[in-house]
Order: sequence, then C-alpha cells, then structure tokens
Amino acid sequence: MASSSSSSSSSSSLHNNKKMLLLLLSTLLIASNKKNSCMAFIPRQARPATIPTTIPTTTTTTTTTTTTTTTTTPSTTSSSSAAAASVVGNDGVDTLIQSDGAKRQVGNDAFLNKNLMARAENGPGKINESKLNIGIVGGGLAGMVAAMDLADAGHKVEIFELRPQVGGKVSSWKDKEGNHIEMGLHVFFGCYYNLFGIMRRTNSFDKYLRQKDHVFEFVNSGGHTGSLDFRFPIGAPVSGLQAFARTEQLGVGDKAENAVRLALSPIVRALVDFDGGMDMVRQLDNISFTQWFTNLGGSRGSLDRMWDAIAYALGFLDCNSISARCMLTIFMLFAIRTEASVLRMLDGSPQTGLHDPILRYLDDRGVVLHLSTGCRDVVHDVDEQGVPTRVRGIKVGPKNEYREFDVVVAATDVRGIKKLLPESFRKHAMLDRIYNLDTVPIATVQLRFDGWVTELKDETRMMDVSGDQSDGRGGGIDNLLYSVDTEFSCFADLAVTSPGEYYKQGEGSLIQAVFDERAYKRSSEKIVQDCLDQLHDIFPSSKKLTCTWSNVVKLGQSLYREKPGQDKFRPAQATPIPNFFLAGSYTFQDYLDSMEGATRSGLMVADEIISRADGPDGLGALAKQLKEEQQQEATGKKKDGNGSAKSLFFADEA
Repeated sequence: MASSSSSSSSSSSLHNNKKMLLLLLSTLLIASNKKNSCMAFIPRQARPATIPTTIPTTTTTTTTTTTTTTTTTPSTTSSSSAAAASVVGNDGVDTLIQSDGAKRQVGNDAFLNKNLMARAENGPGKINESKLNIGIVGGGLAGMVAAMDLADAGHKVEIFELRPQVGGKVSSWKDKEGNHIEMGLHVFFGCYYNLFGIMRRTNSFDKYLRQKDHVFEFVNSGGHTGSLDFRFPIGAPVSGLQAFARTEQLGVGDKAENAVRLALSPIVRALVDFDGGMDMVRQLDNISFTQWFTNLGGSRGSLDRMWDAIAYALGFLDCNSISARCMLTIFMLFAIRTEASVLRMLDGSPQTGLHDPILRYLDDRGVVLHLSTGCRDVVHDVDEQGVPTRVRGIKVGPKNEYREFDVVVAATDVRGIKKLLPESFRKHAMLDRIYNLDTVPIATVQLRFDGWVTELKDETRMMDVSGDQSDGRGGGIDNLLYSVDTEFSCFADLAVTSPGEYYKQGEGSLIQAVFDERAYKRSSEKIVQDCLDQLHDIFPSSKKLTCTWSNVVKLGQSLYREKPGQDKFRPAQATPIPNFFLAGSYTFQDYLDSMEGATRSGLMVADEIISRADGPDGLGALAKQLKEEQQQEATGKKKDGNGSAKSLFFADEA
C-alpha cells in the first residue's frame, strides 16, 4: 500500500478510520433493531413450474428437429415464430424442486449449509433399481458433475461435447507452442462449498488449490493502490466492517455514505434475521445495484471507485446494469461467513487441476466421453397438438448418428440451449421463457513479459527473471487484482498466482485479464494493444518491460447476463417433458453464473433424475414403455387406447 506522506497525516488517517469504524458499528446496531427500515420491495416473481412425473398416455407423433450446438462466436438471438405460438401448461407456480437433494441446494439454508460440501464429496448416497441409459449434451462442469452422481447411482452415462476439450466456460488447452490457453480467469471463493466437495471427491482440492491473502487488492492509475483488507482477529461481519472503514480506495465522505447505505440493507437485517434478509434480496432482481445503492444514501463515488470493479468481476456488467439481487447475494455470503470472501486459485490450468481428476473419476465408473461431437438433432414425441411429451434420443456428430437414450440432459450454456431446443419445445412455457435470457460477451487476454509487471516497489526485482522462481516466488502481487481505471476489471499474474503450468523459467509475468463487452468487437490486435496501454497506466514501471507473447479468446454469447429482471426466466433442472432435463449455471439455483452455480445445477439435475428413476411411474417405467412401443412400431402398427390398431405417422414422411 502507498505510505503516508508524514506522521501527522498518518495519525489523521488513523483517526478517521477509527471514526468510520465506529460509525459503521453504530449504524449496524441501529439498523438491526429496525427490520423494516428498508425501501419497499418488488413482489416476488413466479418460479418455474411443477414438473410432471407420470408417464404421458397421449397418442404421439415422432419428429426430429435439426439444431446447431454452441460456438464461441457471437450472433443475434433468433426470434422464432414459435414465440408467437400457443404456449401450454401453467409453468409459473412457485413449486420448483421435487427431490430432497435438490431442495437442499435452494432456499435460505443452502447459503449457510457447509454440509453441502459433504453431499458433493460423498455422492448421491443411493443406487437406483432402474438402470437408465443417459445421454448428456455438454461436457462443462455441470455436465461432468451430473455424470459423476448418475454413474454412482448405477446408470450408464455418455457425454457429448462439441469442443475438443471438456470444461465449457472453464475450459483450457495447449496451443501448438505448448502455451496453456484459458477461456476466462477463474477464482474460487471460499463459499464454493459444492465445488470444493467435488474437488475433495476427486482428490484435487489439497493438491491443486492455492489460498491467497484475505485481501481484495485494487490497482489504480499511476500505480496507486487500495484494498479491502479482511484480515482481522474477529471474523464476519466485523472483519468486513473494518475493511470498509480502513480502505484507501474510498474517501471519508464516500465511506460514510457507504456505511449508511449498507446499514440499511438486507445484509444487516440478515445478521439478526437471515431468512428475512434473504427474502428481501430475492425481491430485488428487478432493479439495478445502482438504483438500490443510491436510493437511500449510497454515493456515486463509491460506485465509481469500488463497486463497479466488483460488479464487472462478478458478472462483467457495471453497477448500472447488474441486478441488485446478484450483487447482494454474494455480499450476504461475505457478511455471514468469514471464509466466503477468501480466494483460492488453481496451481496451473483448469484442465490439469479441475477437469482431469473428474475425468479419471468418470472413466473409473465407465462413463463414455465423446469429444468434438456436437448434438445436432433431438428426437422426440408430440401429442395431437404438437406439444412434446417424451424424448427418444439425439443425433450427434458430423454424420448425424442417431443415439437412443432413456433420459437426455442438456448441460449447455445459454446460447447452446437456445440452439438445441426444438421449436416445438417452446410450447411449454418454462422452456419458452429461456429465450428471454440474455448473454454478455467477454474477451480473455493473456500477455507474457520478460519481467514482473505487478512489482511496484523494486524496479531491480521487476527486471530479475534469473534462476528458478517457480512455486509463486516470482516478483509482484500474488492475488487476484481489481482496477476501476481499466477495461479489465479483474486480472492476475498467473506466473505468480497459478505457477504450476504458467511459470516459465527465464521469463516473467503471464498477465491474464478479462475485457467485457466494451472491448469485445475490437480486433484481437487492438485488444492486446489496449491491454498493454492500460497495464502501463496502472503499473508505470512496466513500460520498461517487453511483451513476448499474447493471445485473445473471445466468448460471444455463453455467459448469462445478470441484468435486472432475468431471474424469473431461469428454468428448473427438470422440465415438463418427463425424461428431458437441463443443467448449467443459468438454470435455477440460488447462486450466480459461476463455477459454483454450474456445480450446483449438476448436482441438482442428478438428484432430480435419481429421485424419479424408480417406481411404477418412474423414468425406468417410461423407458420400458417406449421399448414396448418400438417393438410395435417395427411392425408399423400400434394399439390405441381402445385396443384398435393405429399406424404411426412420422414427420419426415410427410
């Protein structure tokens, strides 16, 4: 941190910090006795529908729909004619989850439940009597986690992934020169209980995660620094209060207004009434964080100099654009649990530290993985009104190979599910609402240098790349960094923070920064130059270093846009089509579009399938019924409800 210019100014700063901490504590105590002192809130939005578990008995028509799976290039969202078609079903009731395991992943208890880590670590704890043949479209975290539980429950599982590597938005790979390329910058918050449980289950938690100092570091123009330093003898919420009181990132006036706004927030209510506080947070999805923050005293200066950087880091949107629910959800966790704001980063690439252990786990259980094999068609039955009633299988790969499955899980991102869903599926209201979800584009930049970019104190150290500086011994800051003066709000030197595969002897920093949509449409060359220029602005001494290598990866429409009003469109993992399920961080769960959100959705969809597999009306019985019908179809005839023979009509025969 920058030192004070004199002992008198240092004493004055300390005095101001003490006053600010007293103000924060006093406003907290006052607000805790005024549970209704917050603004009026918007009524709770409806949630996805009750999901049918009984086998449909309607006469069906078989149809196939050709689709294209997700790519990393952007395009405008298609507005299909089905949007205007009649939509059936009442998918807006507030009855969301049916399985006990999935229910534990939502609601207020899920935020404070460390036992979720044990559930993820130990597996589903049940083996089904019915052995289902399950096809999972998408090899990201959600799809792989779902496969882990489903395989442990005794099912046969296959995964189909469009890309040549797994991981989805967390994927990484090597280029021809052996450089590790990442889809984005990934950090592990201490409240990622489910993801940590999965990593313990695959024996990767202790081996591959590196914990960082409990400090949020800000680097500003001219090399000036600020921080939120949570290190304190007393844990949350006091550790957070003193961090805000002492931060150099805000002036005294902004700190005071910050204190007033936070003291009147659901966060403070949650300290004495957690359920009430969380209910208030959920009701704030229809307004932006700026609207909420400035309504009762929050300052524009606080937004500009601190909160915007955090908002961009969470959802790649500024405070004017991000949902208040999104921001306050993570703040709630930070306020309640000390470890929630502690950061960890992988010691190396996501492929090595996260995905490979999961793949070994799946391989040991017979799960089959098909890479570079996208799903092109979904084969399904419809009733007389053209409403889908059952999925039969999928067509995959360049040859459009038909694969039959008892259950299909679409574990894709937002763009992927919009491309994958057949037109007729939009006749179900819950699935139709998916097309209201929006996405945000990002560009991930990697720059390698011949010295240590983030070394601010010692120019000699900045230039020194001699000897072995592996295992985090390189110069500079070993932590995630934030900036409000750049277009990349969060960044890190992976050669220091994640040295396992990113440090190269004789070379220096490997800066990885994520640009949001402000820069997305620029050429890769322009983005690299802009990144260099902005690094030089916040690290002036880095102008003496040379960039020796660069890479840009653009992700066009995969990230769920956490803007106001989107939460009500997120679908459940189970759908109105009884053997068709969804997974992915955009699906309904009480977390953000993140690695933890993807993990939660994978566990939830597995729990929903496992809970529905057995019994006379279960997925196993549905699969048996389908096989009997196929035997009848082989003769070209099928019995209707009155016992008379009825010929099947295939759409592709028309």
